[in-house]
Amino acid sequence: MPDSTNPSSQQVHVGLGQRSYTIEIGAGRLSSSLVDDLKDHLSGEHVVLVTDDVVAPLYLDDVTTSIKQLASRVDPIIVPSGEPSKSVTQCDEAWQQMVAFNTDRKSVVVALGGGVVGDLAGFLAATYGRGLKFVQIPTTLLAQVDSSVGGKVGINLPQAKNMVGAFWQPQSVLIDPLVLNTLDEANYRAGLAEVIKYGLIMDLPLLEYLESSVGALNQRDPDTLTKTIAWCCQCKATVVEEDEKETSGRRAILNYGHTFGHAIEAVFGYGRFLHGQAISIGMTCAGRLGRNLGMVDQAFLDRQTKLFQSVGLPTDCPDEKHQELVDAMKHDKKVSRGKLILILPTELGNVKEVPSPDDGELLKSLQND
Repeated sequence: MPDSTNPSSQQVHVGLGQRSYTIEIGAGRLSSSLVDDLKDHLSGEHVVLVTDDVVAPLYLDDVTTSIKQLASRVDPIIVPSGEPSKSVTQCDEAWQQMVAFNTDRKSVVVALGGGVVGDLAGFLAATYGRGLKFVQIPTTLLAQVDSSVGGKVGINLPQAKNMVGAFWQPQSVLIDPLVLNTLDEANYRAGLAEVIKYGLIMDLPLLEYLESSVGALNQRDPDTLTKTIAWCCQCKATVVEEDEKETSGRRAILNYGHTFGHAIEAVFGYGRFLHGQAISIGMTCAGRLGRNLGMVDQAFLDRQTKLFQSVGLPTDCPDEKHQELVDAMKHDKKVSRGKLILILPTELGNVKEVPSPDDGELLKSLQND
């Protein structure tokens, strides 16, 4: 739980030995303290600043001005917004730009944007020159509470999401909840899917706090968001510290709903559903499967669905292409020795790994009640 005595500013430490870093969270941080926050990471270095064509008009100039007070030079890479930019083609184009910038092993990559930008920039940092330092400045709620923390970076293949990637920890994560005021409604609400996920998988008090704070979350109240983001970052930091590279299985709990959600994204095309929308549908399907298997009761599913819907998230799976969704799930990264492993609920605040049942049960879980 975050420090309740200072709701406007929070810190979360991710303890990973030599790869440890701090997540700085505070309203107005992007405009008031960016230079101080970055001085230990960028002083005198060349910076490759990766962003997209939606974020660039809003924040690129101001962030570049701040970074120029520290760096020797700053070169921007601006990619199209949206999931299609997490592609081999876009990655190759960015690599070529980095060559043209005379990027070397002392350069630092800074990600300014949402989850797509963070994943792409992190993968560029992990692969170029056999590894460059990088910093995350996430500008969407989903990125602030999930994808910017923990070091999982990567790109998509047409057949499967995040299939090519690496574990590459940032030097720092800088989060300003006020940037969420420029986020469109759909993307803001999509980010709440990952927020709710933490409560469902590991932190019942967080879930109860979210249920009592629906109005403030829907209104984007800065103090509520600062507390919520810090709480979620602490949840993720705890899991990452226990299982940085997914060797013990503990980190797998973060994938609740994601096997279903990633299949929905792949089958219906990246763009029909935002990632968070696909994940809220995916968690609904996972919860329904858990109910059908006798792991949880209907009350669990009702409470989960009510919270999703109260913040404007979808819960209905499209009533088409169900067999294609099941087939796509079998290409998920969480397939082990030919067997699909799912994360299913056992109670509010707890989930576990379960070998996938047969196709018939998976198809039933996709059918809306």
